[in-house]
Amino acid sequence: MTFTRRALLAAPLLTFPAEAAAPLGIVASFSIIADLATRIGGPRVRVTPLVGPGQDAHGFEPRPSDARALAAADLVILNGRGLDAWAARLVPVKTRKVTVSNGITPLGDDPHAWQDPSNTKFYITNISDALTTADPAGADTYRANATLYLADLEKLDRHIRETYAPIPRARRKIVTSHDAFAYYGRAYGIDFLAPQGIAADSEPSAKQLATLIAQIRRDHITALFIENIGRNALLQTISRETGVRIGGQLFSDALTTKDGPAPTYLAMMRYNTATIAEALA
Repeated sequence: MTFTRRALLAAPLLTFPAEAAAPLGIVASFSIIADLATRIGGPRVRVTPLVGPGQDAHGFEPRPSDARALAAADLVILNGRGLDAWAARLVPVKTRKVTVSNGITPLGDDPHAWQDPSNTKFYITNISDALTTADPAGADTYRANATLYLADLEKLDRHIRETYAPIPRARRKIVTSHDAFAYYGRAYGIDFLAPQGIAADSEPSAKQLATLIAQIRRDHITALFIENIGRNALLQTISRETGVRIGGQLFSDALTTKDGPAPTYLAMMRYNTATIAEALA
């Protein structure tokens, strides 16, 4: 079969799509930030957390493979406030990075700013801006995703406030494993007490522990919670000494895997709120 010149001219022009750009390689210091970056970046990014679900970012010991991942990243996302200083020290000077807690009103040296959704708005804006700088072609996508997520944070904040509204302020006292919920407490009028300090591996003195036990008895505190990271033996000791039952588990510094109750930041915050409210009711 032969083709005439006229037939060739009449044939439809075959076009081939341009090869899609490879997603940005993002390295996040720990799982909560990785989730936020994934939500804002969508398919334009590939996010890898150095500290994965269920792992503690406090005092994490990076491996050589982590240093290589940081060096190869298109963007490194850090929390700051001392939580992931081990990662900040390993980021090469030429590698683009962003500290997402910039702009918050800090509570001393406490790095757990994400426990207040109003602080997480700064995280989202800082991530969106950093992605736009690294990938200007995706600016519309990043802005649109950030706008949607900021609306989700507004809904989350309303939900938390409505959940606690029926609970008298004087009853809003609970004990957790380590001091990770101060921002949450400031936002929603809850007093959090903890035998350990800001770092999950800190150790209270015998006097501090005795003072906490005395306060639990004096204030008739009935809500004790272990956390998904850190050491919970102290809470078990407090439970035995006071007779107060441990009411469940809260998620502070790490998400769960997909099959757990807190696989995303939004799910974590809702789960913690429901768990706390049930204990205080």
